[in-house]
Amino acid sequence: MIPQKIELLAPAKNLSCGMAALNHGADAVYIGGPLFGARAAAANSLADIEQLVAYAHKFRAKVYVALNTLLDDKELDQAVALCHQLYGLGVDALIIQDVGLLESDLPPITLHGSTQMNNRTPEKVQFLEKVGFTQVVLARELSLAGINAIRAAAPSVVLEFFVHGALCVSYSGQCSISAVMAGRSANRGQCAQYCRHQYDLLDNHGRVLEKDRFLLSLKDLDLSAHLQPLIDAGIRSFKIEGRLKDINYVKNVTAAYRVALDAIIDAGEALVRASSGRCQFGFTPDPSRSFSRGQTDYFLNTPRNVVGELRSPKSIGKQLGRVVAVEASSFTLAADEAVHNGDGLCFFNQHQALVGLRVNRVEGRKIYPKDGTEALQLAVGMEIFRNADTHFNKLLEQSELCRTIAVQMTLTEIDEGLQLQLIDADGLTSTTTVIAPKELAGKAGAIASIALKQLKKSGGTVFAVGAVAVEISPELFFPAALFNELRRKAFAGHLELRRTSCVVAAQQRSPNTFPWPATAVDRVMHCTNQKAAAFYRRHGVDPENILTLPGEAGADGVLMTTKYCLKAQLGICPKKKMKRDAPAEPLIIADNTGQYQLGFDCDRCEMTVIKKGLS
Repeated sequence: MIPQKIELLAPAKNLSCGMAALNHGADAVYIGGPLFGARAAAANSLADIEQLVAYAHKFRAKVYVALNTLLDDKELDQAVALCHQLYGLGVDALIIQDVGLLESDLPPITLHGSTQMNNRTPEKVQFLEKVGFTQVVLARELSLAGINAIRAAAPSVVLEFFVHGALCVSYSGQCSISAVMAGRSANRGQCAQYCRHQYDLLDNHGRVLEKDRFLLSLKDLDLSAHLQPLIDAGIRSFKIEGRLKDINYVKNVTAAYRVALDAIIDAGEALVRASSGRCQFGFTPDPSRSFSRGQTDYFLNTPRNVVGELRSPKSIGKQLGRVVAVEASSFTLAADEAVHNGDGLCFFNQHQALVGLRVNRVEGRKIYPKDGTEALQLAVGMEIFRNADTHFNKLLEQSELCRTIAVQMTLTEIDEGLQLQLIDADGLTSTTTVIAPKELAGKAGAIASIALKQLKKSGGTVFAVGAVAVEISPELFFPAALFNELRRKAFAGHLELRRTSCVVAAQQRSPNTFPWPATAVDRVMHCTNQKAAAFYRRHGVDPENILTLPGEAGADGVLMTTKYCLKAQLGICPKKKMKRDAPAEPLIIADNTGQYQLGFDCDRCEMTVIKKGLS
């Protein structure tokens, strides 16, 4: 049986974050380029991408560039030119959404189907496999059964799945509320995050059911406890969200999933890491200590799961304990973990509003906030969370190169001096020589221990030296500095060999006519240029059924379709035991931008957000 490669895919806001992800165990990183990356605030220069590619390839790791913005006809040629530039830099794959690129003159670069393409059915993923995608980012809303069904329908494509980070409440790529209401298209990297707004919930009679609640805001995804079932279902690439997150988040979360996946991989023979090297960390990875709105496994196991965090869209962090006493300038916390000066703590007050405080000093279990306690509305029994951990963040800031590649050495004597052969864990072999005169030793037999001591040093490099064979005459003498020079040259040469010998897969695509798995292409499929329209025609869609209208609203003014259901969240789902009486429908959510009607399809377990007058 050929072992299956398991890929840990980490986000990179910039070059520093990308290198940190690789240093902390990522098999691949995804990063935005200078244009069209669907994150307007996370663009990167070609020079930085080239540097990241060179660094990644030393570990046999990969770099994927997100080029998943929807394109208009004027932008398409520019995007194609960028694809050629990225291919020339050695980028391993492009993550795309716009199928107009498949009708363009692309280089033979590997293509991944972005989650923005709405990849949640076996038919859709099978189609993408047939038209030339080698890896597909699945919809976050899928269950294990849904992933299994996709695996059966599309056996050749690599299935990628988000396992950690922020969740879009809408099906990815299907949210139009930001574009329609604010002129900022999420499919062009400009999402205004209406899902994180504060809303009132009204019934059909105008009665307020919920006041000033974040009714569309979700907890953050955390599938760290479900990695083995995901592997069993066919997932081979495990993706961490966070192209806008900071470097400490990248280090911590990448390390956490590296440890978890390594435990699974090491337990059997059917799985292997997708890149080289092993990691050792100077901290204990814990994602709850980084940005976190709370954790959910979303709909992986439970179809009507309660996944919202209606109290706040901000980071809550790690739960510490409860308040057991409150005084004028301090409070006492019952917690298992130490709190440190400068920590950021938070809690939900009696009105369920999130309140933050900064720790000024700590005496045992007694905590003195910077501004006292009277204005904080603290009370005995309240839960306290830590969303800024000064001690842990210092450890992360100090964490640099945690990843090493094992090498074995053989030192031999040649006519001109010395030769050092390196063989690494991937079987790559390099040979380095130094010219040096041979001198007789004052004390025979000492040279082997001198050589071993100097050649074993590898601090500051990506190498971890294992066995060293010294095959030189014990009668000879060479200075320690010569072994140091030989080691440095050997490491530099071997690292360059690893980089230059890393082969980037080329993908030749031939246009075909495999049928599109629907009868039409409507606005939510985002056909925004003439080449995309030509692609759909090629694949059997009647031209009269291809909409290329500039607006993004779906039929009947639908701005958002989501698996998340506010009825389930509030305990009024008719398919579950209700915790409260069902209100008069239709239900309305309202904020300072207007009123939005909620629609419910209980058979499909879906909710829609509708702005009247936009159909």
